[in-house]
Amino acid sequence: MTTEIIRITSQGLGRKEALAVTEKAGLDSGLERKEILRLRLLAEELVGMLRGIVGDMEADYWLEQNDREFILHLGADINMTREMREQLLAVSTSGENAGAKGFMGKIREMIAAALLPRESRPLLSGLSLGLMSMASNSSPSAQQAAAEAFRWSMKQYKDTVSSELSESEAARAAWDELEKSIVASVADEVIVCVTGSHAEISIFKSF
Repeated sequence: MTTEIIRITSQGLGRKEALAVTEKAGLDSGLERKEILRLRLLAEELVGMLRGIVGDMEADYWLEQNDREFILHLGADINMTREMREQLLAVSTSGENAGAKGFMGKIREMIAAALLPRESRPLLSGLSLGLMSMASNSSPSAQQAAAEAFRWSMKQYKDTVSSELSESEAARAAWDELEKSIVASVADEVIVCVTGSHAEISIFKSF
């Protein structure tokens, strides 16, 4: 079952409807109350990614449900303006990433970086995010024409960080951040895909 698509804005419009649809999907699948609350928390974190974005940003939210398995989606077409690009590169140059708070904030930043032209990405090394280096650039499908595809997996990221815990202070800090994140602690997987100007985040959760 796939729910209706709900338009969410950075100003908060559509948020209540998205959370209501999520709770209903949990009820319809027979989840217990505490499980529905976990599902709602994931939805809150996902739609909350739009908060703090300058200007009017819109995205589509929908949910897939199969028995007790859920996939929460947030997709948007994002036009990287010159102002957004300069702000991102300025953060990279200074090395001060004040805009990205927590794990989900860094995912939002990673998406912004993935939207930049390939030649600009080396300039992002100052973000010290660690996420970008653990993503893959795959060949586009016929439907995607000449668009470039970018994919990131939380599972792969966790595995990489875990394997470096004994050797890297940065890995230990990244693991600590993962443990503090609601999404990283509750979700089974998070997939980020960017193709051309379209970005989509999918959160997977089974009960």
